[in-house]
Amino acid sequence: MYDHRKLGRELGLFDSDPLIGAGLPYWLPAGAAVRHALESYIAEVERRAGYQQVYSPVLGKRELYEISGHWAKYHEDMYPPMDMGGEQLVLRPSICPHHALMYRSRSHSYRELPLRFSELGGQYRAELSGAIGGLNRVRAMQLNDAHIFCRLDQVAAEAEGALRLINQAYADMGISASRYVLALPSEDADFNSPSSKYVGDAASWAQAAGLLRDVLKNAGIDYEDAPGDAAFYGPKIDIQMMDSAGREFSLSTIQIDFHQPAAFDLEYVGADGNKHRPVMVHRAIVGSIERAVAQLIEVHGGAFPAWLAPVQLVVLPISDDEDKVAVEVARRASDRGLRVEVAHADEGSLGARIRENRLAPYQAVIGAREAAAGLVAVRQRDGQQLAAAEIGMALDELRDSCQPPALRSQCVSAGAGSRSRSVPR
Repeated sequence: MYDHRKLGRELGLFDSDPLIGAGLPYWLPAGAAVRHALESYIAEVERRAGYQQVYSPVLGKRELYEISGHWAKYHEDMYPPMDMGGEQLVLRPSICPHHALMYRSRSHSYRELPLRFSELGGQYRAELSGAIGGLNRVRAMQLNDAHIFCRLDQVAAEAEGALRLINQAYADMGISASRYVLALPSEDADFNSPSSKYVGDAASWAQAAGLLRDVLKNAGIDYEDAPGDAAFYGPKIDIQMMDSAGREFSLSTIQIDFHQPAAFDLEYVGADGNKHRPVMVHRAIVGSIERAVAQLIEVHGGAFPAWLAPVQLVVLPISDDEDKVAVEVARRASDRGLRVEVAHADEGSLGARIRENRLAPYQAVIGAREAAAGLVAVRQRDGQQLAAAEIGMALDELRDSCQPPALRSQCVSAGAGSRSRSVPR
């Protein structure tokens, strides 16, 4: 594997500056292109799976996190409150309390459930200086987060659907998990103690853990129990990755939460006309964008899948005589949504330019014959040379090949809980 901290900077994907601060990397144009492609992908996958995108502020009143339980159980990892006009505002460590308030802002019927809110939003953790580094451990992250509000009988199907989306995303990204973990409370957890690191009661924790075990079992996935690694509000499935130094970290997660729906007094009207409490399923398909890109760099060494590559097509005129045609080919490629650059003839020999742009999935060589006939000869990253083809036809094929596999199909299903009105057929 490659070290993303070194290679990411060499490839001009990201960097950092002491004046911004440790654990706060910035994205350069090439890295921003990868990030945007990943964000666009997950937004479309979620849309097809029946999720509704929302946005929420990165700040919240301290009282919000007191209600959610974060302040009592997690405040050591939070930034200190900021005094503003008699109120205390906090940079959020998690998005879930905001989504709980969104749900609570409207009345809901059992017919609406499951209700899936997704957000690519900022989260902030007061990480110690010795723990931060690269993109894997940062103080400000963009999380591909979502919260599903559902009936108890829908929880398993929603968690199973989230697991399928995670596995599909990994396949499209060309990465794989090192292991799956069922994060549980400590074996000696005393839920009745005021000093307990967990909220809720033993019965609800056991129920949530049983549901997640069934999800893993039904998916045929081997997993390991991890006592003590649960969130303070519930057990979770953590999908683990390994970095270039052999350190393990969590990328994606699925969590079942009975606590926050009760803490925020969330309700829906059931078929019986009475009020009932929904269950909250937390899930992150690609986790934080920072960690996802770090893993992509380390696995692929900069030779990203075509749909994620910062530059998908490089156009190479053999000589200055073909430069105008090359620029026009690049314009037409850009009009089709491809990320394209021209490696002009005055930048070096053809061989040198091909080597310099070896990480691009496709290279289009334009010589005198191709320019005169309106053709391009496409060379793939593996060195395979494709037959020369008419420019428009060749670019249409490249556009299609630069789509992620999951989005070439008609529908991505979130599971048995999908509602047909939310999922295209």
